[in-house]
Amino acid sequence: GGERGKGGGEERPNVRVGVGVIVLRQGQPGKVLVSRRKGSHGSGMVQLPGGHLEHGESWADCAIRETLEETGIQLGRVAFAGVTNDVMGGEGKHYVTVFMVAACERGAEPQTLEPHKCDGWTWEDWRKLPTPLFDPLQKFSRSSFRLPNPDDMLSARQDDELYTHPF
Repeated sequence: GGERGKGGGEERPNVRVGVGVIVLRQGQPGKVLVSRRKGSHGSGMVQLPGGHLEHGESWADCAIRETLEETGIQLGRVAFAGVTNDVMGGEGKHYVTVFMVAACERGAEPQTLEPHKCDGWTWEDWRKLPTPLFDPLQKFSRSSFRLPNPDDMLSARQDDELYTHPF
C-alpha cells in the first residue's frame, strides 16, 4: 500500500512529524514549560514548546530551534523522551509526535515570541498540568515517562549514556 494515484482514489494528506519539547528548569524539579495554543488546530489547549520537523533536521536540533524561536530559551543537551501516534480525525490531521526533554538554567525566563501562536508561557507541575491538554501531550502525559531531575541533566557529562542521542 501507500502508493498514490492508483485506483482513482483521492490522495490522502501526508503524515506530519511534530516535535514537542519538555523544558525543565534548574532548581524546579517536576515543573515544565507550557502555554495555550492560538490560531491553529487545538486552539485553547495546553501545549509544550515545539513544532514541525524540517527536512534534514535532527529531532534534537528541531527541539532546540523551536524552543528558541518560541520562548527565547537556549537549550543545550536534549534527550529523547518518547513518541506518540496522533490521528486527529475530526481535523483531518495525522502526526507522529516526538517528545524530547531538556533543562535550562535557573534564571531562564521564557518570552512570548510568537503571540499569534500562544498565550504566554508558565511553569506547571507535570503531574497536574492545566487542561485541556493538546491531544499529543494528553496521550504522552499518561505514558510511563518519568521526568528527569533538571539539575542532573545540566550536570551530566556530554558522553553520559542517558543524555546522548543518535536523533
